[in-house]
Amino acid sequence: MKEFTYTIKEPVGIHARPAGMLAKEAKSCQSTVTIVDKNGKAVDATRLMALMGMGIKCGDTVTVRIEGADEDTAAPAMEKFFAEHL
Repeated sequence: MKEFTYTIKEPVGIHARPAGMLAKEAKSCQSTVTIVDKNGKAVDATRLMALMGMGIKCGDTVTVRIEGADEDTAAPAMEKFFAEHL
């Protein structure tokens, strides 16, 4: 399992367009990508409505867990995605 934390910089947080891009990126991984918010709620990153339902706003810190067959390559790719888009 690989894990990293990230503080959201996107002004609208993880909502609509950013959440859709995140779900699409997570689906491209063979590993399971899980987003955990500051309150300990965890959702599968491929589930768009679950991501939006978390209510993650700009300035919130989340933990991203990647677990599975391609976690060694998926983790850096997800970190790059977060840095570029969220």
